[in-house]
Amino acid sequence: MLGGAGPIQPQLASFLPDWLNPDVFLRDSPLGPWVVLVVCAIVFSETGLLVGFFLPGDSMLFTAGLLVATGAINFNLWAMCGLIIVAAILGNQTGYLIGSKAGPAIFNKPDSRLFKRENVESAHAFFEKHGGKALILARFVPIIRTFVPVIVGVAQMDKRKFFLYNVIGAVLWGGGVTLLGAWLGQFSWVGNNIDIIFIAIVLVSVIPIGIEVLRGMSAKRQAAHFGTDAVDEFIEEHEPQEERKTNLD
Repeated sequence: MLGGAGPIQPQLASFLPDWLNPDVFLRDSPLGPWVVLVVCAIVFSETGLLVGFFLPGDSMLFTAGLLVATGAINFNLWAMCGLIIVAAILGNQTGYLIGSKAGPAIFNKPDSRLFKRENVESAHAFFEKHGGKALILARFVPIIRTFVPVIVGVAQMDKRKFFLYNVIGAVLWGGGVTLLGAWLGQFSWVGNNIDIIFIAIVLVSVIPIGIEVLRGMSAKRQAAHFGTDAVDEFIEEHEPQEERKTNLD
């Protein structure tokens, strides 16, 4: 068991509501070691279900690793990493299935409290720029990682190629961020300044989002100027032939 870090001070990370603050709902959980299943459920939801885009993926994985390292969660670190990786793989596979079966219907849905078309546009731009590598890179970008697998499903990427990128991304993100938290959890400064770590994680995560949002705004202005919509064109291009004929009729 790794050690060295003092008790974490959850009150410091007060910029997050308790139900989104992983240091609150993971530390001293009444579930004991079973709290790892909560981590896996959140990972699956954020990477596979469109409504999970707001969940605290990066900070939660980092905190889970740190809490295992300090003994606050009594669970084998490598077993937890394995479960997280499996949950991340299954999540992306679910997102791909959603996109391949019901993508156009979902993307054409008007804005609601949970679903924002701008999220789709940002993920679409991300995929168009990075191609297959977007599946790996998107793992490290909140919100984007929720929508890219769905868009890839709409695009009907080869299933074997998708699975390969899916596994690589799950290992690098799910396992990597968790192990990083466990390694840094050995240092007392990290445990005593978890709020600063959370802020740093959020800032690093927001930078790619900001870039993609700016690009999305630029693309939206161009679309308005030329009377086109990039997402609509993408949907129409990848819409199954039978559905396209039905729409034309």
